Amino acid sequence: RHNARMVFDPTYPVVDANAFRDENWDNYYGDAKEPIPPDAPPALGKDVDIRMFVDSDHAGERRTRRSRTGFIIYINMAPVTWFSKRQATVETSVFGAEFVAMKQGMEALRGLRYKLRMMGVKISGPSMVYGDNMSVIYNTSRPESTLKKKSNSVCYHAVRESVAMNEMVTAHVPSIKNPSDLCTKVMTGGQKRDGLVGMVLYDICDDHSSAG
Repeated sequence: RHNARMVFDPTYPVVDANAFRDENWDNYYGDAKEPIPPDAPPALGKDVDIRMFVDSDHAGERRTRRSRTGFIIYINMAPVTWFSKRQATVETSVFGAEFVAMKQGMEALRGLRYKLRMMGVKISGPSMVYGDNMSVIYNTSRPESTLKKKSNSVCYHAVRESVAMNEMVTAHVPSIKNPSDLCTKVMTGGQKRDGLVGMVLYDICDDHSSAG
């Protein structure tokens, strides 16, 4: 579509709390807590929700077969960060590429949460992270899950520890509802692309047509 622009939408998203599992991680990561800046000013005003949609394109780069990470971060309904970059290492599986992408997104969320707190913005709770790879979501939402590939262990434990300290929670979302696909894949025009673009851009074409 054309004639679209980014806008700040302060309204709160409709979140299905049942999509996120409430688990006890104490037996796996002890009493891990999210580090709160001790010199952060008192939070004022309304709190904000933070969401992230994350995806990867496995081995999409033909010359080196490196994967691509893509994610979009929202504050309430407004997209504030979008990222699309080739991964630094070659991942031999979709699972590995998705976990690398999840870890990169987690690090971006951690930095954003720190900045918001240092500006006195109240955060409503853990960041809500959506991905379309069921295996990654299973491994990041269930404490009892185990990792069979040692090569993915750093990303695996970094993300799981973030969940354990209630810094973020993860849930599955169908690919057709994952706007971060726009950051990892070339999409031709069609219903899926228009739907995903509509989750990020505000279309102003209708306003002009109705005025005429």
